[in-house]
Amino acid sequence: MARAKVQYQCSECGAQAPKWAGQCGECGAWNTLSEVVAVVATAAGKDRFAGYAGDAAAKVQTLSEVQPGSETRVPTGIGELDRVLGGGLVSGSVVLIGGDPGIGKSTLLLQALIRLDGGMKALYVTGEESPQQVSLRARRLGVPTEGLRLLAETSVERILEQARREQPRVMVIDSIQTAWTELLQSAPGSVAQVRESAAQLVRHAKQTGTALFLVGHVTKEGTLAGPRVLEHMVDTVLYFEGDAGGRYRMVRAIKNRFGAVNELGVFAMTGEGLREVRNPSSIFLSRHQDAVAGSVIMVTMEGTRPLLVEVQALVDDSQLANPRRVTVGLEHNRLAMLLAVQHRHGGVFMNDQDVFVNVVGGVRVSETAADLPVLLAVLSSFRDRSLPSDLVVFGEVGLAGEIRPVPNGLERLREAAKLGFRRALVPAANVPREGVGDLDIRALSRYPEVLDWFA
Repeated sequence: MARAKVQYQCSECGAQAPKWAGQCGECGAWNTLSEVVAVVATAAGKDRFAGYAGDAAAKVQTLSEVQPGSETRVPTGIGELDRVLGGGLVSGSVVLIGGDPGIGKSTLLLQALIRLDGGMKALYVTGEESPQQVSLRARRLGVPTEGLRLLAETSVERILEQARREQPRVMVIDSIQTAWTELLQSAPGSVAQVRESAAQLVRHAKQTGTALFLVGHVTKEGTLAGPRVLEHMVDTVLYFEGDAGGRYRMVRAIKNRFGAVNELGVFAMTGEGLREVRNPSSIFLSRHQDAVAGSVIMVTMEGTRPLLVEVQALVDDSQLANPRRVTVGLEHNRLAMLLAVQHRHGGVFMNDQDVFVNVVGGVRVSETAADLPVLLAVLSSFRDRSLPSDLVVFGEVGLAGEIRPVPNGLERLREAAKLGFRRALVPAANVPREGVGDLDIRALSRYPEVLDWFA
């Protein structure tokens, strides 16, 4: 076994020191030295950080010689979670899931472990709660608990010892910030402890084929706490989104080596835990009794899923020298650019108006397909004229006033037709060769054509 000792490494220049100091002796930076584990190799030339491939010596191969392995996916029993994971759990995969306190991370993973397909052996390691607290939550959720193994432990060495004895197919560490290793002297939750604890757990998952979930804390800015290298070490990074006091929760894939990124799963928090929302478009659409000005329905893509959301705009006379431009769920600078396009190519002057734009339901839309819906919503509110309630819109607007196509146009139109919409305004390049249901599709090439249609 290799002898491990503690050293301190500068995060700025990479220089190492035998003991901690406030200033790096090489580059002069302050408060940049953090603990790292230095490993001395044994006489056999092996150390504790040998790769995941085992003890066999690595050799150089051409890519054509490497046969792609088959990824056997195991459903978790929760369809929305399987969608975000790319179809289910993969043996040896490591999933990092983060979110605000109380958002539902532990609840979702507890439900997933109990519903695992085929009764796979699972181990739930809790470092933040006692076994009694986990048992109370399981009873509150009304889920069977006979087959789930539970371990209250924070020492990584003892966790791995129990994992080798139990040999679970799926394991949850709740949370990685509470785990600590005997190799380091720093407190649990520190950068060095999180990095080294995660490295040992990931190594175990790869060597044994165990599917591993790591629960991570987030900072007040909403990013995962700890070193950024933590996200590089794992295969999948999931973020829980939504208001902890609200009903709906969204799980978004930020990184996924086994599936599509930016995939979205939608859940509703109930008294019996998290329940899947199989038709998310229904919760993001307001059902107005009468048509209202400033409301437009658009089709956005979340990963591989088309999603219908409502974009609302409010235009009002400004009492300020610099009118306000406020967006919720959209990029602020994008709105300023679109208003300039509308003035230059449409002749619509709004320099004395406050403009507020909101995406209903707390969804954040980052793709350019929202350009045309935003402009139509702003124009509708400015002229106080409502748009048809059975209309969907999507398309990118260029600075030259052209309406540019967006990806997955056919899938967007099919989703709109399935939900009962009858009219669509889309870029000319997104018009399909064959009709889509009963949709009356209007092709647009330039922004002045939008104004002609609106007139």
